[in-house]
Amino acid sequence: LREPSLGPVFGVKGGAAGGGYAQVVPMEDINLHFTGDFHAIGAANNLLAAMIDNHIFQGNELNIDPRKITWRRCVDMNDRQLRNVVDGLGGKTNGMPREDGYDITVASEIMAVLCLASDIKDLKARLARIIVGYTKGKASEQKPVTAGDLNAQGAMCALLKDALKPNLVQTLEHVPAIVHGGPFANIAHGCNSVIATKMALKLGDYAITEAGFGADLGAEKFLDIKCRMAGLKPNAVVIVATVRALKYNGGVAKADLNEENLEALEKGLPNLLKHVSNIKNVYKLPCVVAINAFPTDTKAELDLVEAKCKELGVNVALSEVWAKGGEGGVKLAEEVIRLVEEPNDFTYSYELEGSIEDKLNQIVQKIYGGKRVVLTANAQKQAKELEALGFGNCPICVAKTQYSLTDDEKKLGAPTDFEVTVRNLKISAGAGFIVALTGEIMTMPGLPKVPAAERIDVDETGKISGLF
Repeated sequence: LREPSLGPVFGVKGGAAGGGYAQVVPMEDINLHFTGDFHAIGAANNLLAAMIDNHIFQGNELNIDPRKITWRRCVDMNDRQLRNVVDGLGGKTNGMPREDGYDITVASEIMAVLCLASDIKDLKARLARIIVGYTKGKASEQKPVTAGDLNAQGAMCALLKDALKPNLVQTLEHVPAIVHGGPFANIAHGCNSVIATKMALKLGDYAITEAGFGADLGAEKFLDIKCRMAGLKPNAVVIVATVRALKYNGGVAKADLNEENLEALEKGLPNLLKHVSNIKNVYKLPCVVAINAFPTDTKAELDLVEAKCKELGVNVALSEVWAKGGEGGVKLAEEVIRLVEEPNDFTYSYELEGSIEDKLNQIVQKIYGGKRVVLTANAQKQAKELEALGFGNCPICVAKTQYSLTDDEKKLGAPTDFEVTVRNLKISAGAGFIVALTGEIMTMPGLPKVPAAERIDVDETGKISGLF
């Protein structure tokens, strides 16, 4: 599993350690500071930022263009006020004034580097490859400046030495759980660390790992980025859905989701079926749909979901682990065990050869169900620059809304014949992929009107409440 970020814990989502009888514990520690991994990642990120500005202040031997610095500071909090700032104010002793900004820690390339590194040697090499900006001069003369050029990788690696180690916790029923790393799946690659996954594969009969959001985000990045880089081959996939979410995709207002509505459910089901089709027909992997049970689900609704999935040759299992713990997941586990014994022809949704635009088109058409990708003039220029620098064969990490298969969160269900607009392309050379920013997605979220922080409290004994 991935570690929770303080941003969502205090923002819209609240805690992320499970609920009911399906929890990892100690819940309060996991949701808050845990083992300090995110603090170490933030420190390494901001050390690099400080070394960039210090290098410029101390004479700028590398000829870094302050206007071309791409490395941003970070903080593990939702704070829209920090998205764009001007720093270095107050005279020469305070550095050079320039435009800057903050990302949330989980969007930092350091997080992706930590989660994709195979060992400490690989971690240090990846850190050295991080591009922080470009040199002065004409466009054709500008060269990338790396963390290695600043000799920052050693100190950054020292800060991350312990954070690289996976964290072992347990469920309420004393089942071991490895919780490590935490990149978001909408603005980053959305998977826990390669080291944690390989450790689980070595120690357990079966290793179950999660990837954030749907088969258009977390699963796509898990399969096309993490598995490709780490040499992993999954045996089966579990797609988790709820009747409530499907009715919402069918146009039901949130206030009415508790009422049976077969018409809306049928209208929303194409969304789930698209995710199923992605796994089964694009990636060629066996899968099962796990319906996360709610007390308001009716038999007619559950039967409809099962019937539609079976038309695609996929079984459905009711998951009642929230209410019953492990006992409520036995049927799902049995179906997963059956599936992993089946042979599969796992393949990627795109090959690394070909242009950046070609790979984006493959993702949009195969995974999202859209017509094509549209690159803005800025993104077209960036694509040419990245290909000229030799990064054309990197995998793509699309930053996209989690609320829709499109880049518009208001388009529910399974739309077709749409375009996805990429407004910005950025190389994460340490992680080894290109980030494509779409829609209104931002690397620093903001708090909602009523943040979860308002309901969190501590009593006189030190007991924390409101983290769920």
